[in-house]
Formats: sequence, structure tokens, C-alpha cells
Amino acid sequence: MVKVIMHGCNGKMGQTIAGLIAADEEIELVAGVDAFDAGKNQFPVFKSIAECTVEADAVIDFSAAPAVDGLLDYCVAKNLPCVLCTTGLSEAQLAKVKEASEKVAILKSANMSLGINMLLKLLKEATGILAPAGFDIEIVEKHHNQKVDAPSGTALALADSINEELDNSYQYVYDRSQVREKRTQKEIGISAVRGGTIVGDHDVVFAGADEVITFSHRAYSKAVFGKGAIQAAKFLAGKPAGMYDMSDVIG
Repeated sequence: MVKVIMHGCNGKMGQTIAGLIAADEEIELVAGVDAFDAGKNQFPVFKSIAECTVEADAVIDFSAAPAVDGLLDYCVAKNLPCVLCTTGLSEAQLAKVKEASEKVAILKSANMSLGINMLLKLLKEATGILAPAGFDIEIVEKHHNQKVDAPSGTALALADSINEELDNSYQYVYDRSQVREKRTQKEIGISAVRGGTIVGDHDVVFAGADEVITFSHRAYSKAVFGKGAIQAAKFLAGKPAGMYDMSDVIG
């Protein structure tokens, strides 16, 4: 039984993960951390990770960027593996994540969905075949109307996966409205749509002469990210220090 601490337990993702863990016989949520707690949880909740006195095998983090520094310090001090899901980290924080990974196991991924991470692997193979054959590459991502950043981190991760296969020789184009010219071959177009309650849609289009191949992923609820985080925690428990990502989890 893997014992975990949920850092950010009262947020939407924290509550989603708590529900998923309650139905999973292989993992147990032994404590939570959240600045705001209404006593609704079946596990002890601490206002900060520094106050947590419960032993665990790993911590899952879906909190906010300002809380990550203290979390990293705690994980290093306790030799506690960390599944780091919080986004929007500063360059200084990213450097601190890398430094912490030299002392403790840390798994960080732009998207915790198992499906997206499988897609990242498939895109490399597809790119190796289709790009040399002259296929143009476009990515379209769709999210709810409350999402602030664009394009999504996942769209950029998909583009990065493709570009790595191309020796990072392609340029990213985010807006075609400002320049009236034909698209070049060595570019990846990235478009963002915002509306309604779309959890997360991503389409990667390879458009060639007389044929189009599209890779699509649809997230219908936040549970897909929670399930991935739980799988990551199971994987990370007991691992030696180092930086891991979801490609390690799916093998």
C-alpha cells in the first residue's frame, strides 16, 4: 500500500484525486495540506507542508506556485518523492526543482493524462515518417473560457515532442493574422480556442498532398489528470533521486 500526502487537497484537483484514491486499494491518502479547510476530509489536513507530521511514501502536488518552494524543501528534508503537478513556476523555481531532484525523486509533467503521454510517444514515430514526406504540421487546442494562458502547456509539449524528432529545426507560429504570406514547410502552427467548459481538447494535424492524418485527444473530466497523478505516485514511491516524467510511468 502506497501512502501519499495530497498537497493542495481542497482544490478541485485535490478533491478529485482524494475521491479516486478512496476507490483504489493500492494507495492510501494519509494526510492533506491546504491553507483553507472546512473539516470535510476523512484525513488530517495541515495548513502548510512544514506542519505535516504524517509519514508517507510520496506527495502529490496540485497547489499554487508560491507553495512549491516550501514543498521542495520539505521533500528534500524528509527524502519524500514528489509528483509535481503545479504549473506556472518561475525560472528560479524550475532551477530549484532541478536542484531538489539531485537529492530526491521528482516527477514533473506538463500533462498528467496517460493518454496525452502515450500520444507524445506516438507523435515522434509519426513525425519521423510524415515530416520527411512533406506533411505540414498544425496543432489546435481547445479549453474552457476561464483558462488564462494560451497556448496550453500541453500543446507546447506536443509541439516540443514533434520538434525533438526534427532536431528542433522547426519554428512555432502562433498567429497568422499579422503576416500575409504562405506557410513555410519548417513550421508548426499552434492555435488556441477558448469557450464554455471544455476540459481539454488537442488535435495534431499532419496535412500532406491529398491526405490528412489527425491525432486527437479529448479530456472529458479532470479525473484523467488525477488518475495519471495517482499512477505516477505509485511509480515514484521508493525510486532513487532524479528527475522523472510520465514517459517513465507508461514505459
